[in-house]
Amino acid sequence: MNFARLMLLGLISFVVAPSAIAAESYPNHPIKLVVPLGAGGSVDILARSYGAELAKRLGQPVVIENKPGGGTLVGAEYVAHAAPDGYTLLVAPSGTLTIEVALHKKLPYDPLKDFVPIALYVKLPSVLVVNSSLPINSVAQLIAYVKARPGKVSYAASTVGGVYHLTGEIFKHEAGINMVPVFYREGGTAALDDVLSGILPLGFADPGIARSLLATQKIRALGVTSSVRVPAMPNVPTIAASGLPGFDVVSWHMLLAPAGTPPAIVERLQRALKAIFAEPEQQQRMRGMGLIPIDKTTPAVPELRSFIASEIARWGKVVQQAGLTGSL
Repeated sequence: MNFARLMLLGLISFVVAPSAIAAESYPNHPIKLVVPLGAGGSVDILARSYGAELAKRLGQPVVIENKPGGGTLVGAEYVAHAAPDGYTLLVAPSGTLTIEVALHKKLPYDPLKDFVPIALYVKLPSVLVVNSSLPINSVAQLIAYVKARPGKVSYAASTVGGVYHLTGEIFKHEAGINMVPVFYREGGTAALDDVLSGILPLGFADPGIARSLLATQKIRALGVTSSVRVPAMPNVPTIAASGLPGFDVVSWHMLLAPAGTPPAIVERLQRALKAIFAEPEQQQRMRGMGLIPIDKTTPAVPELRSFIASEIARWGKVVQQAGLTGSL
């Protein structure tokens, strides 16, 4: 072997060795899961649950760090610029990677280039609820009611460009009706409170929250936005089966690492998470929260990237229909 070749091999090993060694010893100190929202919501609660199990499997503490702000942008940007070593991960609701792309003229991160997707593990449908004072007991009746009052019926849309707002826009488009969105700076809970009190006639809500309020008999659930029934609300039909065939609008949660994270570390995390989400206890917890577990939680990274790209295109069209493209 000549001297030049020895030098080349030495250079290659010098470049490759650090990441290979880091992957082999991973993890050797605490891992941080960054939740770009405040504590207490479904994204946060679920992250704390599987984070505790991940710590057991990896032998290192897993710390939840809430970084709310900017409609999840603060936390996402923080992880996008973190060291790609597997110790800082992003727990992302779908809007962080999809809706925000269309809403903002310029994002401080690129969902496809700045992250490595690790696991897509749960879907979050919405539930369409009406105040019980309305003489409406089905999606078909609601559509007829709104058609008879074009532009005069309002719905609780939570935040501008949020999932509940855009779900309402899709519902309007597919049903061929005209409803007026009402927005809330406080988010989904305040919006649902106004439907509960009768200030607004209807809205879309988190099934986990709405379920506990149905017992008051002040609101009525007409349908869920997913293509299958929600385990936490088994008696509530799908909107698709109640007047709008093919209707399927859900958000989802995904775990990601900064771009450049060694594949061996990504694969280790994927194996651990696949085992965790297959556990009956985790499955039951997700269903109890009004979520729908995703069976195939760890497809290959290219497949996950393709999924994100398709969701960016899908929600981008909805944002455009709502006249919100580049509004932020």
